[in-house]
Amino acid sequence: MSDTDERLMELEVRLAFIDDTVNSLSSADAEIARRLDLLERAVREMRSDLSTMRAGLGGDPASEPPPPHY
Repeated sequence: MSDTDERLMELEVRLAFIDDTVNSLSSADAEIARRLDLLERAVREMRSDLSTMRAGLGGDPASEPPPPHY
């Protein structure tokens, strides 16, 4: 086998590993994006629930006047 053939084979092997790594990273990125979407949706739902609970309790406690002993 000539030096050129060996170098070409080494490059093909490296390319195969790089291709596998890129595919793995792409899959990981897609999974992270899916989880991030779920987390963002959960935060929006919790904010909505918190707003509903605050409205049911009579509003924001910071807007209430101080107790009489102040």
